[in-house]
Amino acid sequence: MTTIFQYVKIKESQSLSAMTQNHLDKLAQKYPWLITARVFFKKENASGDFKNTCEIQLSVPGPSLFASTTDIYFETAMKETVSDLERQLKKRKAQFTNQNISS
Repeated sequence: MTTIFQYVKIKESQSLSAMTQNHLDKLAQKYPWLITARVFFKKENASGDFKNTCEIQLSVPGPSLFASTTDIYFETAMKETVSDLERQLKKRKAQFTNQNISS
């Protein structure tokens, strides 16, 4: 799986990229049909505590998957976004399995 990182309104962080890549690699091991991950880290101009957003778009067979989380810390937002994507991937895998059974 190819991973593309983009940082919006913040400096690039090698440690954050490495941590995210590690989580995405674990997903790729479970779901080998993942093609590309586009990861966006954004600093939002919002009032309140939640200003750091992680968005991830996964290219997979069929419609792409997308998840986004805003939190105080980028690391927490990233982990929650990956968790959301994993739930979506489980559903997609179940759809694949059901299609193969009915064929």
